[in-house]
Amino acid sequence: MADHYYSPKPAAGHDRRTVEISLRGKPFTFVTDAGVFAKKNIDFGSKLLIDTMEIAPDAKVLDVGCGYGPIGLAAAYLAGEGTATLIDINERAVQLASENARRNGLTNVRCLRSDLFESLGNETFTTILTNPPIRAGKELVHRIFAESVERLEDGGRLWVVIQKKQGAPSALAKLETLFPSVEVVNQAKGYRIIRATK
Repeated sequence: MADHYYSPKPAAGHDRRTVEISLRGKPFTFVTDAGVFAKKNIDFGSKLLIDTMEIAPDAKVLDVGCGYGPIGLAAAYLAGEGTATLIDINERAVQLASENARRNGLTNVRCLRSDLFESLGNETFTTILTNPPIRAGKELVHRIFAESVERLEDGGRLWVVIQKKQGAPSALAKLETLFPSVEVVNQAKGYRIIRATK
């Protein structure tokens, strides 16, 4: 099977490159590589989520499917008195996210290789962020939503970015069966930012 960004161990040869970008007022430098999502630049959906997400200074954040880390590390910067946990099944992505945390001086971060939530014990979070792996299929994406409910503290929020043509209507419908409050809080270029509150 060909490599995907959700392959546990990408076989693609290394092609490391550097992306420099300002996120939420902080200049970031990210190292990316072959075999991870959006290796050439931060994708529009992730950027829209970063620009929209509301992160409390003491938030306990989880980034599901972190890739090389832009969403979770921007959240870690905003949660200066809190923590950010970044998880991905792709071990190369996790290594890059960890390297990028150090490179950007963020010390309130941990990066874990995890098949969805399995490496987290019984931990709960105030904020979960995801740009879900659409190509891995609707069943997996809906599992992320369902299992996020169990991982959120009361009043906690799940933030999702999803393209309309890649399943935003069905994602919204699924979230409405799981959460008492679900809102589309931003949209641009066919992307929707959905906020679901437990």
